[in-house]
Amino acid sequence: MATRGGPAVLMPAAEGPLAGSSMGTAGPISLHVQPLLHHVHADGTTALLLPAHHELVGLAWQAPRGELTAMLEITDSAPVRLREPVRGLLWLTGWLQALDPKESRAEALAVAEKQPDHRLLDVGHGAVMLRLVPASLVLADAEGTASVEPGEFTDARPDPFCLMETGWLRHLESAHGDVVGQLARHIPDELRTGHVRPLGLDRYGLRLRVESITGDHDVRLAFSRPVGDTRQLAAELRRLAGCPFLNRLNGH
Repeated sequence: MATRGGPAVLMPAAEGPLAGSSMGTAGPISLHVQPLLHHVHADGTTALLLPAHHELVGLAWQAPRGELTAMLEITDSAPVRLREPVRGLLWLTGWLQALDPKESRAEALAVAEKQPDHRLLDVGHGAVMLRLVPASLVLADAEGTASVEPGEFTDARPDPFCLMETGWLRHLESAHGDVVGQLARHIPDELRTGHVRPLGLDRYGLRLRVESITGDHDVRLAFSRPVGDTRQLAAELRRLAGCPFLNRLNGH
């Protein structure tokens, strides 16, 4: 979810007078901003590109380094159009740090190595980089809500298909409706009257969403073993669907 970099919202997490702020703000600070760009590093530290004039930037500068608490909410959206498109949410809560011009440029360069984006050229020209150092992470999805320790996040690795999933599932939806029908054979009988849609794909299996008049139901079709490359993935999908041409799932 962090690697895909879905839509994000940054907001202060502090209540009461803000430590280090001359504003003496009382009560919850109601500021929300969609970063121009965000990038979650492997250790959970997150680079945030914000408009230089935004109030949250000013608050970060006024607070002593590391004393402005903030939360970043990242939304994981389904690759295809669904009536309930949100698959999950990731909340990173920690300390928002303002960066001086030299640090800001260095952060922009570090992000560009992993996530090249023309908006990074705006650093120092109407946009600034901030850094969020996480103290806690919470993941919420269809299976429940769980706390993730920063160390656990650092040790984790992205699913090998997370950056390919969107294109593959959209192609499956638009060009291979018959394959989706074959996959639906594995769904419990009482759900087969609904509209079956591709929802997710990872090393462990394929997820389908059944949209019916009684609500939405998610079903996971597990692979026989975890897969690590496209050849193994194609073999597992052929097994589930019984379709020999699924090795062309990417449309090439």
